[in-house]
Amino acid sequence: MAFASTALKNASSAMKSAKMTALAFLFAMSAFAQNNMPTFKVDTKSALIWDNDFPEDSSSIVRDPLTGREIHRLRSGGVEVSSLVGYERVSLNTAFKLLNYTTTITNNTDSELSVQYGGAIVDGHTALPLWVALTNKGFRKRDRKEIWELSKMHCFKTGFASKESFFSADTPSKIFTIRPRTALTISSVTMDPRLSSAVCSVDGCHITGTIRYYITVNSRDYVFVWPGRSVVHCGE
Repeated sequence: MAFASTALKNASSAMKSAKMTALAFLFAMSAFAQNNMPTFKVDTKSALIWDNDFPEDSSSIVRDPLTGREIHRLRSGGVEVSSLVGYERVSLNTAFKLLNYTTTITNNTDSELSVQYGGAIVDGHTALPLWVALTNKGFRKRDRKEIWELSKMHCFKTGFASKESFFSADTPSKIFTIRPRTALTISSVTMDPRLSSAVCSVDGCHITGTIRYYITVNSRDYVFVWPGRSVVHCGE
């Protein structure tokens, strides 16, 4: 019995090590292939990773009681990070898609938490955050064409995503502070770097491939792996 227990522990440790190595390789390859893009650096030694193929005690799936949507959750030391990913077409006349990342950080500790944007990869392609704002009014004329207005995105208009707090390309190093015993929902938006990424059937449409993204909370990376079939269509 002792031998079997040791073998199981060793196998579990090996699987986790393989997962960490694969993740580090994936992020490194993406950065190498697109050397004009920011380098993604995940601290694989301390990172928490949500991956349905490698479930851990710190990860879980919950369902929104109102919509039934799948929410991925990671927990560690009084910090709870929940992830929801959706997509919509840029317009009805194009196949290009916007990916929306909604992350809720709950601080159940007695200390403040700092939250920073990490990065996103879609099937090995870097997905950079867009320059977003509630509206482009008040910005310089030359900047308005670069700004994506949250008020015009269907995922935000329907309440799927929160527009109260968000990461944006114009302030990539922005840090959010979460007070003890409070929670904050932060959104970010990227373009799907793939031209064709959806399949449809009689049961509806869903995107293909795998989305990986992470945020950093108090210097620890929280990584979420989303199969395309689980990503919510929050567009029109």
